[in-house]
Amino acid sequence: MTRLTILEYPDPRLRTVAQPVDEVDDALRQLIDDMLETMYASQGIGLAATQVNVHKRLLVLDVSEDQGQPLALINPEIVAREEVCTTQEGCLSVPGIFDDVERAQRIRVRALDRHGEPFEIDAEGLLAVCIQHEMDHLEGKLFVDYLSELKRQRIRKKLEKDRKLRGTERVPERSGVPAI
Repeated sequence: MTRLTILEYPDPRLRTVAQPVDEVDDALRQLIDDMLETMYASQGIGLAATQVNVHKRLLVLDVSEDQGQPLALINPEIVAREEVCTTQEGCLSVPGIFDDVERAQRIRVRALDRHGEPFEIDAEGLLAVCIQHEMDHLEGKLFVDYLSELKRQRIRKKLEKDRKLRGTERVPERSGVPAI
């Protein structure tokens, strides 16, 4: 497996809208495995292909405590949403930044699995938030887009300063909140 490079905000490639996956093959399964390895190594709980500069409708996640329940969603679509909750989110593409975002508390998602088989999943709580967060990436949207323009400017400046201080090394700050 290969650890992939995660794009960081405000990289314009993060704004690319992902294209549907036409074929689920060994190359796509290898990408899924590489994305999971990258996500785990970065201490995240979700990763969209857009974040690793692959603009296909694919995301991986694992919200389990022991990293033992990896899930891949290919061409995901939300078919139902219920209630609203506010959750503090972070993002592997926006390292060290955490803020409150409103999302649906419960969702139903239709997707293909890593073998190309269709399935539906009912998700709530952290799993629902994670799926919605990663699906936003597939639309070229980041969690900071839910924040005020002033907050986005401050975040952009902070990340630029952090990058200069650390050079090219990627060392995100931890707050106890998992980065999605």
